Amino acid sequence: MEPLITVKNIRKVYRMGEEKVIALDDVSLEIYKGEIICFLGASGSGKSTFLNMVAGLEKPTKGEIYIGGIPIHKLNEESITLFRQKNIGFIFQAYHLLPMFTAMENVSLPLIFQGMEKKKREKMAQATLAEVGLAGYGNRKPTQMSGGQQQRVGIARALVGNPKIIFADEPTGNLDTHTSKEVMEIMMTKVREFGRTLIVVTHDRKIADFADRIVTIQDGNILSIEEKAKVI
Repeated sequence: MEPLITVKNIRKVYRMGEEKVIALDDVSLEIYKGEIICFLGASGSGKSTFLNMVAGLEKPTKGEIYIGGIPIHKLNEESITLFRQKNIGFIFQAYHLLPMFTAMENVSLPLIFQGMEKKKREKMAQATLAEVGLAGYGNRKPTQMSGGQQQRVGIARALVGNPKIIFADEPTGNLDTHTSKEVMEIMMTKVREFGRTLIVVTHDRKIADFADRIVTIQDGNILSIEEKAKVI
């Protein structure tokens, strides 16, 4: 099977005055369609930098990144923005919901960028909210919902445009243990149901255990790759 995502020898160097910080150092990896893969590591390990590279939010200093055969490391800002709108959904630790918008309006945002007409996108947003257990919550604003409910809105927003790939950056970082488990179970169910590829970044081993593969990153390098009980 051909990989959906191919990362070849990527290196990311940040310059802070006279200091040079190597965030990623010659990292290579293949990720497959429908796979749930987690990047596990402490703060500063390079895991979030890896996510930013693969999502096209930053360009590598060196190396190549292909998604569906497209060299995203070569795309200009306009092209990569269009690519993300069509192919990628994001789930954030801090939810990133617009406080003046209702849950339905927040979920509808990716569909607005796709040019969908209002009635259709509202119907899709309501249906997706119901799929994550928030039927009847469409008219509530973020301040009227708990942290777990807000993250479910974030999951619905990531799912509604039917992206090929979903990136989740510390998706349960602001939630308690019980709510974290609920949110992860919802996310896993919906991702597997539609055969989407999910890339999770976390420092929490309990969250990593939901994945098909766990990639442990330390000091900008891949330390190990664990597939279920087997270590590669």
